[in-house]
Amino acid sequence: MKIVVFGASGPTGLNVVRQAIDRGQQVTAAVRRPGDFAIADPLLRVVRTDARDSDSVAQAIAGHDAVISVLGGSYTLEPVSIFTEGVGNIMRAMELHGVRRLVCVSSVCVAGTAAPGETFLFRAVLLPVMLTLGRTAYADMGRMEAAVRNSGLDSTIVRASGLFDGTTITDYTLAPSGVPGRYTSRVDLADALLDVTLENKFVGACVDVVTSAGTPRLTDTFRAR
Repeated sequence: MKIVVFGASGPTGLNVVRQAIDRGQQVTAAVRRPGDFAIADPLLRVVRTDARDSDSVAQAIAGHDAVISVLGGSYTLEPVSIFTEGVGNIMRAMELHGVRRLVCVSSVCVAGTAAPGETFLFRAVLLPVMLTLGRTAYADMGRMEAAVRNSGLDSTIVRASGLFDGTTITDYTLAPSGVPGRYTSRVDLADALLDVTLENKFVGACVDVVTSAGTPRLTDTFRAR
C-alpha cells in the first residue's frame, strides 16, 4: 500500500513512518522541511508540504492509496486551526485524486467527559485541568472530527490519551470510544494507526487507543499530540 503521512516529522509521525517501512509499505512523509527529516530508506519518499497550503497537500496525496494525519502540536491557549484547516485541505485533495481511505488522530479529551470507570480524582480534578489547558486544540479537533464524519470518505478517527514515548509496542487497547485509561504511547498509537489503515478496520468509526503498561506517573507532563 502507498501511504502518505502528514505531521510525519513530529514524534508520533516518525514512529508511523518507521513502522510503515518495517512493515514493507511504501510511505511518503509530507513535511515542511524535507532536508531535516530524520529517516532515509528506499521505501520512503519525503516531500515538501505545508498542511495549510492546498496545492502542496494535493501534490503530496496524488498517487497514494491512503492518508494518515498526525497533525497537531503542544497545548496552547491561543486559537488553534491546524486540525480543521490541515485535514480540510487533505480531504479536498483526496476527493480531487480519488483517494478514499483517511485515518486521522484526535484526542479522547474531545469527548469532554471521563470514560466509565475512571477515578473521582481524574474526573473532578485532572480532566478539568486538561480540558482547560487544551481547550482551543480540543475545540478544533472536535470541528475536524465533525468534518471527517460528514466527508463521505472511508475514514477512521483514532483518539489518543496523554502521549508519551514508549520503547516497544505493548498489548494496548484499541476499541470504540469510551475506553478508560490516561496514557497512550506513541509507538502503540503508530501501530494502531497502521493496523487500522492496512487492515481497513473501523471504517466510519471513532476509536480510542489506550496503553496500560509502562505508563508515566500522573505528575508527568505530556503534549497534546
